[in-house]
Amino acid sequence: MVKSVIKYFSLLLLLNINLSAQSISVLASVDSSDYLVGDYISYTLEIRAKKNINLTTPSIRDSLKKVEVIRELSPLSKEENNVKSLTFGYIISYYDSASITIPPIAVRYKVQGSNEEQIALSNPITFTVHTVQVEQQAEIKDVKDPLTIPLDWKFILLIAFIVLIILVAAYYLYRRYKKKKAEQPVKKKVIRIPSHVRALTALDNLEQEQLWQKGKVKEYHSNITGIIRGYFEERFKLPALELTTSDQMQQLRKVSSAENILGITNEFLNNADLVKFAKFIPLPSVNEEMMKQAKDIVTKTISKEPVEVEEEVQSV
Repeated sequence: MVKSVIKYFSLLLLLNINLSAQSISVLASVDSSDYLVGDYISYTLEIRAKKNINLTTPSIRDSLKKVEVIRELSPLSKEENNVKSLTFGYIISYYDSASITIPPIAVRYKVQGSNEEQIALSNPITFTVHTVQVEQQAEIKDVKDPLTIPLDWKFILLIAFIVLIILVAAYYLYRRYKKKKAEQPVKKKVIRIPSHVRALTALDNLEQEQLWQKGKVKEYHSNITGIIRGYFEERFKLPALELTTSDQMQQLRKVSSAENILGITNEFLNNADLVKFAKFIPLPSVNEEMMKQAKDIVTKTISKEPVEVEEEVQSV
């Protein structure tokens, strides 16, 4: 574990040195170099680039085919000293003993002012997975005989008496409840479906339509942004469907409960605008990320207020 930490900080130092000499650097790392079968392994890919670099989201899952991907973490981005960084995280596992090598990840990018696409490669990652050591010479212990509980008729009669009392009490309460219910008018409550339930259901339906897989990329991005804008109108009472992306972001910054989604929302809306207005054809991974971002926007802003009752109708 100590060697792994030293190795990570050495790579991080090398990353900082390389970034000063070039425009982009890519660092891959895991939290250890030795695991047991089935352990959760934290795999991280950090991309650091100068502000004049335009990055394309890398296809990381293609390089993780040798392992089982348990969970994909939300990407983290930050900017400091004219350098922007983007960190991708995955929880992976492996279910056999072996030495595993994750190959370098290719990150495509363009320098502002140039149409030439270039590639930066991360470092390969190697770690070992082994099984738990078993003491084959250890003595095998016998299984104990099952215990026999002696039959006690007094105990059985006591249990039967208690059950009888419970049944009589339950019958009495049931008759009392039915009588009280018959004396009172029945009321029917119409409950409004919460905005987050409506939005998540619409996103699930859109995902099942597989529009971008059928070549309807622009229609897919138009529908997914329409769902989120409609959610903003219902959740935050904003005229989201009538606003441009910049106006929408300006209005969201005024809503305190939307502070934790400003970054992901800005990226989400800008990517959709590129597709709808700039004729940008995104990678399949970008289309998948759009759906993930849309669901994150909704789940991170679910209202904690109780469900409202729209109306109450008294039955005749």
